[in-house]
Amino acid sequence: MKKDIHPEYQKVVFLDTSSDYKILTGSTQTSDETIEWEDGNSYPLIRVEVSSASHPFYTGKQKADKAGGRVDRFKKKYNLS
Repeated sequence: MKKDIHPEYQKVVFLDTSSDYKILTGSTQTSDETIEWEDGNSYPLIRVEVSSASHPFYTGKQKADKAGGRVDRFKKKYNLS
């Protein structure tokens, strides 16, 4: 790799603001805000709105689309075949 052209890779904490889920991982993102982690060290804090703790696909709370179209719903409503 060429020197001085890549961003610094460091440990950061990602905080899901909708579920208060935190994860410590490596990233090139930086932040002025820091948080003290369980190991006693301070790490940059990156706030995110969605993570695996709050995304409907991972939580199993996704909305099911209506099955069938207008004709299928009509037939189901009136017990037609």
